[in-house]
Amino acid sequence: MNPASNSLALLTDLYELTMASGYWKCGKAEQSAAFHLFFRNSPFQGGYAITAGLGPALEFLRAFRFTSDDIEYLGTIVGNDGRPLFDPAFLRYLAELELTLDVDAIPEGTVVFPHEPLLRVCGPILQCQLIETAMLNQINYQSLVATKASRVVMAAEGDSVLEFGLRRAQGIDGGLTASRAAFVGGCAATSNVLAGKRFGIPVKGTHAHSWVMSFDSEPEAFEAYADAMPNNCVFLVDTYDTLQGVRHAVQIGQRLREAGHRMVGIRLDSGDLAWLSIEARKILDAAGFDDAVIVASNDLDERLIQSLKLQGSKVTVWGVGTKLVTAYDQPALGGVYKLGAIKDESGDWQPRIKVSEQLIKTSTPGIQQVRRYVDHEGMAIADMIFNESQPMPETCTVVDFLDTTHQTEFDASVPFVDLLQPMLRGGKFVGESRPLDEIRNRAMAQLKQFHRTVLRLDNPHRYRVGLERSLHDLKSQLVRDARRRSKAEATT
Repeated sequence: MNPASNSLALLTDLYELTMASGYWKCGKAEQSAAFHLFFRNSPFQGGYAITAGLGPALEFLRAFRFTSDDIEYLGTIVGNDGRPLFDPAFLRYLAELELTLDVDAIPEGTVVFPHEPLLRVCGPILQCQLIETAMLNQINYQSLVATKASRVVMAAEGDSVLEFGLRRAQGIDGGLTASRAAFVGGCAATSNVLAGKRFGIPVKGTHAHSWVMSFDSEPEAFEAYADAMPNNCVFLVDTYDTLQGVRHAVQIGQRLREAGHRMVGIRLDSGDLAWLSIEARKILDAAGFDDAVIVASNDLDERLIQSLKLQGSKVTVWGVGTKLVTAYDQPALGGVYKLGAIKDESGDWQPRIKVSEQLIKTSTPGIQQVRRYVDHEGMAIADMIFNESQPMPETCTVVDFLDTTHQTEFDASVPFVDLLQPMLRGGKFVGESRPLDEIRNRAMAQLKQFHRTVLRLDNPHRYRVGLERSLHDLKSQLVRDARRRSKAEATT
């Protein structure tokens, strides 16, 4: 295979390239613009999201370059008239293109909320446009899975959660991406060995029903596995009769103990997990295996885990697969990438807005930054989106997104942190790449900064997010102006 074929510059929608061609033809290619990536609704009917996918997104930008293979392919695309879609001179321009963008981002593992820019991209509008689809592709899915994982982990209430979803994931890349994001969201390990190698995630696994079925009896199967893997014995006990399987595991566990090894535990993969785990715990404890874990799998998610907990389940490790890696109850985050400002000929930023009949789809103008106010114990109070290109008042007023009559003032004495941090300047990296375990720890620490009511699975308390008053006023004025123009145009 030609190494050039590894290029990902064409990981984009065609309209990004047609717009890029248009900007080039009309002389706007180098005009400075500011775009923001954000989502409009919290996933899973919850109250928050965990941002993830920034690392791979930045790696994409680091490697971004149109190869000769890419250019050759673009030259074969034709328009509706059967002629080449792209001007050869434009393709030569792309062949020499190097990114010179300024990129700011909220670090991975941060708790975030609707309308907050997770990524801010400033620079030549043609370049900003070319990377749109790839940025959304990387950040949308990983943030979705990281959020799902965090909900599962919270439902487990301190028990270990393992990600077991590779075989049900959407392809090779989907499986790897999901394993990475699930770890960011709090999963302790994965069954995905390639993800373990690539990302440094701990890997866990036992044996399948086929192992037991390949022997004449269950005790024989367990004994053979113990001989082969004396330091990794978690026995799958529900191939035939689950509680009898637990007793067989105890028998082999005693032989392991006599040989100086330890039976780690058992796994339940079917049946009434609450009742079976309670009965299994009795058998294990009576035999002196009170330290043996009980692993459960079988289409688990946060709500089923929560239900099993309420039923007194004795499961101590949860293997979650399909419903985690596929984000089963909401398969997409719905993040978008919108133009917020553009520079005029004098070098001044001019705000831009997209107006919609649906209030939630009306974009926010300006060069946006997110400020998180915290109390003196470090607990988050409210988030304020403000226009970084404008001076800030001494006392800031946050106007609630959903209820503009709800306004809160914060003076200079209130501690805060601005969430968007520099990652690229002029196309050169200025941010630091963080190890994945550090990103995971950040997510865990971040969740502790919010009241439990904001994080609960159902009917969460709404954390306050709003616009700084002058930005709110600017947005309102731009909406009025746009509607006035539209009305005037309709009458001419």
